Amino acid sequence: MPTQLILVAYVAPLLLVWAAIVFQRKRHEKRALSIRSAAEEAGLTEPTSLHPVIDPEFCVGCAACVTACPEGKILGLVNGKAVLVEPTHCIGHGACATACPLGAISLVFGTEKRGVDIPHVGPDFQTNVPGIFIAGELGGMGLIRNAIEQGKQAVDEIAKLDGMGKPGMLDLMIVGAGPSGFSASLAAMKHGLSSVTVEQDSFGGTVSHFPRGKLVMTAPAELPLYGQMKFTEVSKEELLGFWQNVVQKTGLEVSFKERVESIKPVENGFLVKTNKCEHHTRAVLLTIGRRGTPRKLGVPGEEQSKVVYRLVDPEQYRNQHVLVVGGGDSALEAAASIAEEEGTFVTLSYRSAAFSRAKLKNRERVERAEQSGKLNQVLSSNVVAIHKDSVEIEQDGIIHKAKNDGVIVCAGGILPTKFLKDTGIEVETKYGTA
Repeated sequence: MPTQLILVAYVAPLLLVWAAIVFQRKRHEKRALSIRSAAEEAGLTEPTSLHPVIDPEFCVGCAACVTACPEGKILGLVNGKAVLVEPTHCIGHGACATACPLGAISLVFGTEKRGVDIPHVGPDFQTNVPGIFIAGELGGMGLIRNAIEQGKQAVDEIAKLDGMGKPGMLDLMIVGAGPSGFSASLAAMKHGLSSVTVEQDSFGGTVSHFPRGKLVMTAPAELPLYGQMKFTEVSKEELLGFWQNVVQKTGLEVSFKERVESIKPVENGFLVKTNKCEHHTRAVLLTIGRRGTPRKLGVPGEEQSKVVYRLVDPEQYRNQHVLVVGGGDSALEAAASIAEEEGTFVTLSYRSAAFSRAKLKNRERVERAEQSGKLNQVLSSNVVAIHKDSVEIEQDGIIHKAKNDGVIVCAGGILPTKFLKDTGIEVETKYGTA
């Protein structure tokens, strides 16, 4: 066979493969640009949690991060480089950074425009106060799987401390029984540590406060003493039921309705004072949430019993006119859930012009509710007064009065900064830093 024919026989298929790859990449890039443009037009440009920052100098456009992201089209390739195309959908999995073969991705909190308060925590989960550790949501890890992993890893580090096993004192006190505290408590049992877990509210932490029937997005994780937790999408009730089953099988004990009031350093450890008693412990692990005290509106009439700060059961608002205040996922979920109840009408008030902190799924639910005539979005607005049977909302300088039977304020919470500072823990505002 002539040399030219041999070359054609080998080169032609390679050219076809190369052309197919180029075509596919162009198609994906066009889609990524479209998604990013839509996000920018809607004002959805600020990530709400831990998120990736890609260094274009090191990125080679291999798309490993795009493929690794479990949340879908969060990342995309533009001009041969990975970019965050849907920033507000990122929930901090961190799989993209792990998948990058060149270390071009850093995970950071906050942005240049939006700061996030984060307690000082080292790689071993220890704060600037030796012996006090933080894991989970308080340290910025709200994702259930990540919180579970952190709780377990923190206890692995705590078990290495000197001074463990001394008579007359605990090895470890765990504060909080959410995902991170739950995992940490099991890990403490596995290590044979003498420990106490206290929870000021109910089992499950933030998860227990989710609305009835809410789908909890999670990912497989390993629970100490139990094994694999294989959920990828599960309801609040199913997840809490699963955890309760683990509690029964492992014999884990939690002291509920016990609130920590102060943590003071003493010889060989800490004296932790709660509303019930005092605990002398070598180490403390804080796995409390970031919500802290609910953020209030500060308007006349807010002290009424019809004003609450989280949705428990949408059914209780059947046949009522309800005002929901806020623009995050909790607000949109509450508004959409109530709007689905018979005879309800929901007014959703938010101070900004777009729901930049909410997931697409929740924004779509709100849109459907509005199209059905069960919900009214009032953007760029502020509640100015709450009356017995009505509310006043200001929008564009005009006061609108609306019939009202109940108000749900989903404006987030105030980080327990005072408690942390009184304990000696430093709190730093992150503006796009790790």
